[in-house]
Amino acid sequence: MRALLVTSVGVTCAAALTLPLAAPALSAPAAPSASARPPSLAPESPGAGPPSVRAAAFPPAESRAAEAAGSTQSLPLEPLAAPSDRSLAPTASGQGLERRTARPFSLVGVVWDDAEAELNGTVQVRTRAAGGTSWSPWQDVETHNAEHAADLGSDERTSGAVRGATAPLWVGASDGVEVRVQPEPADPRNRSEAAPLPDGLRLELVDPGPDPAPGPAAEPAAEPVRAAPVGRTATAATFAVNPTPPTTTAVVPEALTAESAAASAVNAELAPLGASVIPALTKAQTEEAANVAPGAKPYIGPRPKIITRKGWGADEKLRERNFAYTKTVKAAFVHHSATGNNYTCKQAPSVLRSIYRYHVKSSGWRDFGYNFAVDKCGNIYEGRAGGVSKAVLGAHTLGFNTNTMGIAVLGSYSSTNPPAAAVTAVSRLTAWKLGLFGANPKGKVTLVSGGSNKYKAGVKVKMNVISGHRDGFATECPGARLYKKLGKARTSSAKLQGR
Repeated sequence: MRALLVTSVGVTCAAALTLPLAAPALSAPAAPSASARPPSLAPESPGAGPPSVRAAAFPPAESRAAEAAGSTQSLPLEPLAAPSDRSLAPTASGQGLERRTARPFSLVGVVWDDAEAELNGTVQVRTRAAGGTSWSPWQDVETHNAEHAADLGSDERTSGAVRGATAPLWVGASDGVEVRVQPEPADPRNRSEAAPLPDGLRLELVDPGPDPAPGPAAEPAAEPVRAAPVGRTATAATFAVNPTPPTTTAVVPEALTAESAAASAVNAELAPLGASVIPALTKAQTEEAANVAPGAKPYIGPRPKIITRKGWGADEKLRERNFAYTKTVKAAFVHHSATGNNYTCKQAPSVLRSIYRYHVKSSGWRDFGYNFAVDKCGNIYEGRAGGVSKAVLGAHTLGFNTNTMGIAVLGSYSSTNPPAAAVTAVSRLTAWKLGLFGANPKGKVTLVSGGSNKYKAGVKVKMNVISGHRDGFATECPGARLYKKLGKARTSSAKLQGR
């Protein structure tokens, strides 16, 4: 097992002793639509099951529960004819797919076999809205090239399941797609020779499934549940032995499964099992819950409202069963998801479920990559499982995942200003989470690189406690417009901490 993994078996069993767990009901699969591609052209995402299952677009034993949780179509790319205008691209053929009908999907991306290989080229897609006839303009897909990923040499990175991947792009409900991947010239002075494209290029079409039924939302208790002292966190296993005082009623939905119970139990000191929301607390309540000694200067910001994985509909059976932790949280890296800005805040849970499925089923990661996500309306979401108050190991900033947390602002902010609500949410989240571990949002911290295209492994790097992804990796992320707002976020975060 991985060195930093903490098993969820204990909390699952503890929860199972008191919870009426209901297994999902099975049913016959829905019949494919008449417009769908033949099964041989739309296999399930590679790695999703045995070859006999992956080879079919419509698995014969697919359950209604699986359909509700979403699905992935994985289509191998084909050679494209070389463009007639040689001034536009190399004469070497790119790869892609001509216009075609597909099962409904809302998010697209391209993956390839070798996670270490770079895609030196451009990726563009256009889609047809579900039930419509018109096609969107060509949209660029960020090539990404492993900058958001588990650290080199980590168990997650060396599992054998990880693939190279572009950033995912949210396109909304669609049922038609066309894609083209064009290589860059191997030599800018000679456009007749193109750099090779990675092997095994595939188009991933992700359907997030419907929104989940609402779960119980916890109201702030008159006497906040006491957590571990500042800088430490209570374990889920400990909480299972010492449950919440009677001031908080644990209302558990019947559909809570063993996996979702385990994911909820690690947040059980903050909200009831199966809660859709972890409620906000005032600064005084937050300090009391953290067992801060009277008169002490804890510098913890008020806990913001956080929508749990249950709240946005994470299918806990997708991820690896165990949770991975580091020792502390010294810094926060801010990202943009690069999924585009064409989503509504009501659609944000669907965007998250799509990214989650893309990270796990398409990219081969153990779970959602970021620790938290923030939408354009300022809503904060729990990301990677393991507990929002804990030092959960993420896969967000290659080389700097250890002892840090990653926050993804949903959208693309290279040329678009991030909404003020999103920046405020980053400030509120960091004021609370960094405060739990004694970190000053306006301060500096020294981190040791695990290896990136900017810093070799073992190099000590001094960074802002709230940094952008580009500070640890040579990338456009989190976009120039969002990056410019980080100074304001640091100041606001520190003020919320009482500094």
